[in-house]
Formats: sequence, structure tokens, C-alpha cells
Amino acid sequence: MTTPATPRSWRRTAPAGLVAGLALALVAACGSGDPLEDPDDAGSEDGGGGADTIVVGSQAYYSNEIIAEAYAQVLEDAGYTVERQFQIGQRDAYLQAMDDGDVQVLPEYTGNLLQFYAEDTEARSPEDVAAALPDALPEGLAVLNYAEAQDADSYNVTTEFSESNAITSLADLADYDGTITVGGNAELESRPYGPPGLSDFYGVQVEFTSIGDSGGPLTKDAIRDGTITMGDIYTADPDLATGDFVTLEDPENMILAQNVVPLVSADLSEELAEVLDPVSEALTTDALIQMNAASVNDQQDSATIAEGWLAEAGL
Repeated sequence: MTTPATPRSWRRTAPAGLVAGLALALVAACGSGDPLEDPDDAGSEDGGGGADTIVVGSQAYYSNEIIAEAYAQVLEDAGYTVERQFQIGQRDAYLQAMDDGDVQVLPEYTGNLLQFYAEDTEARSPEDVAAALPDALPEGLAVLNYAEAQDADSYNVTTEFSESNAITSLADLADYDGTITVGGNAELESRPYGPPGLSDFYGVQVEFTSIGDSGGPLTKDAIRDGTITMGDIYTADPDLATGDFVTLEDPENMILAQNVVPLVSADLSEELAEVLDPVSEALTTDALIQMNAASVNDQQDSATIAEGWLAEAGL
């Protein structure tokens, strides 16, 4: 991310100001240059859970890194040795890292994770998606309790486009007399809620432009300047409250519920649940939007943001 508007927390930063009382030795693993480095190479001593090192990863998405940092800090506070491997990439890349055992903990989103493994799922609500997810995961992975917080994919157009064409819903696009170009991460092109879903659910044929910044400044600028008609921006993005964009309604529930959930190595799930379930219980959508705003607007790094929220939440 090279534009000046890109939040600093999109880049790998060494954590500063961890939860009060943490031993400095627990953060010695931070700053590894290789996101898929063998955790055994760190040579750290056993943590509270008996594993040599708990490797916490994140997607290549600033908001996901903030949540990952919160996981890392509470794990350290519980006595674990933690290594951070943030900004790994998109779903194909980090799930492979988890399958390979290079990463043990990563924040995920229930609906997208479910559709990755069960593309034809009919689950849509938070409860139904969460109920279907455990059986869809491969043997070595597990999910813990999901949070109320959602950060879902959503399609957004400019306010001017919406008002000029009376388009407030994805269903309205079928009556639009013009070319519709959708922008988002490359993986969106083949996802069930991407162009295939727009065709199947709404009868809308679209062109696709790959913009690999997870709904960030490049995507927003492309919507504003008309390079794309609509872009995929996650619903906890604080810029959606500026008035520049209209998030199109999804009356057919094409996009599944996307609750934040810890994805963990199955053999560690029981012990990690004791530490991470309280984080999920406290994490709301409003809290996530506020943390994202601290990154986007205040340019705070993910460690500082996570520390502040954990303290406010009593964690």
C-alpha cells in the first residue's frame, strides 16, 4: 500500500505498549521477516499452554491485524509465548499456512470461511453459519466462539450514482441501463458472492476489476472516480459513515453473516478457548468500527489500538 491515505497499521509494525505486566521476553519473537517461518526456529521456551510458540497470524487487511494483535496480547497475558506473523495474504495463502502448522491462531469471518469449504451452503444467519462451520472445516482446524462483531463484504456505490439511478439495492441493478463494473480483491471474481452470485441471485451481469487492497483507499478512489461502478468494502470500515458511499442492500441474503471468529489449530482449541472466548464475547461491531477508525483516521498502530480496547473491555 503506497498511497499516503493508507493506514500505517496495514504494514508490519513491532508492537508497542503491550498489556501492563507482560514479560518482555514474551514479545521477543515479534518482527520476524518471513510470515511463514517455521515457529520452531524461534527457540522460545514453553508458554502457559505447553506449546513451544503460539503463532498468531492475520490476513493482509489492517482490521484483521488489529484483532490478531488483541488475540496475541491476551495470549501473552495468559503466559503463552507468542510469535506474530501478520499480513500473510488472502484466504488461500493463510489457510495453507494453518494447514501446514505454521500458524496456530488467526481471526476469521464465519460466512466467508464456511463458503470457502462449502460453496453451496444454504446457511445465512449468524446462528446457522456458525452451526454449519465446524463440520465444514478440515480435520486439523477448529473455530472457537464467534463475536457479535461483523465485518462483512458489502457492495458500495457513490451517493451520486445511487441517487441519480434510484439504486439502493442489489436488486435494483437489474434495471440499470449501462455497464456495471465491480472492483475487489482478486479472489472475489470467483467467490459465490462475487460476479457469479450477482448473476445467480440478482440476474445482473458485471465486469470485474481486481483491486487488491481489501476495500481500502484504492477501491474507494476507484468508486469515486468512476473506474468501477461499485466496490467491495467491509461493513466495519469507518469511511462508510462519511456520506460518500451508499451500501447496497442484499435482500436475497447472497452475502452470508460474517461474524469475527478465532480459527485455531484443533489440537489447541480447548485450552485456547479459555483465553480467546472472552475476547469474542466483548467484541462488538461498534467496537470494531472504533478500532478501525483509530487506524484509518488517527494512524495508530495495531498494537496500540488493541491494547487500548483490551483495557477498556477489562481484558
